[in-house]
Amino acid sequence: MILKKLSLINYKNFESFSFDFDQKINCFVGHNGVGKTNILDAIYHLSFGKSYFNPVTSQNINHGADFFVVDGLYEKLDREEKIIVSAKRGQKKVIKRNGKSYDTFSEHIGFLPLVIISPADRDLITEGSSMRRKFIDGVISQSDTTYLSHLLKYTQIISQRNSLLKYFAANSTFDATTLGIYNEQMDEYGTAIHHKRNDFLTTFIPIFLERYKAISAGKENVSLRYQSKLSETPLLNLLEDSIQKDRVLQYTSVGIHKDDLAFEIDGHPIKKFGSQGQQKSFLIALKLAQFDFIKKRNNVNPILLLDDIFDKLDEKRVEHIIKLVDDKNFGQLFISDTHADRTENVVKKISQSYKIIKL
Repeated sequence: MILKKLSLINYKNFESFSFDFDQKINCFVGHNGVGKTNILDAIYHLSFGKSYFNPVTSQNINHGADFFVVDGLYEKLDREEKIIVSAKRGQKKVIKRNGKSYDTFSEHIGFLPLVIISPADRDLITEGSSMRRKFIDGVISQSDTTYLSHLLKYTQIISQRNSLLKYFAANSTFDATTLGIYNEQMDEYGTAIHHKRNDFLTTFIPIFLERYKAISAGKENVSLRYQSKLSETPLLNLLEDSIQKDRVLQYTSVGIHKDDLAFEIDGHPIKKFGSQGQQKSFLIALKLAQFDFIKKRNNVNPILLLDDIFDKLDEKRVEHIIKLVDDKNFGQLFISDTHADRTENVVKKISQSYKIIKL
């Protein structure tokens, strides 16, 4: 699968711009602020129907404009696919495939598999558990539509259950029967999601460890662990045991929406004990493992976006990463960097065709 052409109208800092791409490696180079990351985000937008960096649709429209259009022409399985994402201020975003709108955005997820590696990924280490759950859910959802459907239903039930708890508190009342219905629904979908996450991580963790070993030349020991109360206690029991607490808090305090991943180096949290280079290597290994997992499940090479990949990495680690992507198993690659010479020197070492796009 490759992206052949990209057209932007009123998208972020681009009023009107078009690109033709090499089928292997494309490098966007230029000073900070010229829009390199915005182009990568536009490509991400075509796969997921939203921005990777700013989920507020109106804030992705160029200042002074009333709409944006991102238009991509792909080649997938010997067939051309035209994807358009557009939005007008005050209206819902629209995603079209070959001129036909999707009924729901979730139908599009996974059709154009993509992995992005960006400095913004550091939030996976530094921020709360919701970021790490989002990562797990995003990887699984690209190859499992049932999982995505269960996740959407679970989220809706959580919202309804929380509204009910607030209603109880506001009206000094309680209805165990109605709450029990939500508990059973949460148990049905939450348990299925937990099993899928467990199965995913059983496959994913060895791939991740292998990727990190290659990047670090095997000099460091890292680990990735799934943390979930459902591993010890059925969700229905957890919900029943937390009823009094939930009534006081007025929200649902247990469930798969509280799961987390522990990132460790030499048995300690990488957030506190890992250097910037080690943290970035950890994140890159995570994303390359994501690439491997999606490729295996979808039988297609995802598009790989490398945003400011050389930042905070020594030359040795960069060299290892480049060797990893200099492989027939990788598909189309998009890179952004501030140093044109550095980028070209690196991609010249890769035995693949490439295009340098200066902004």
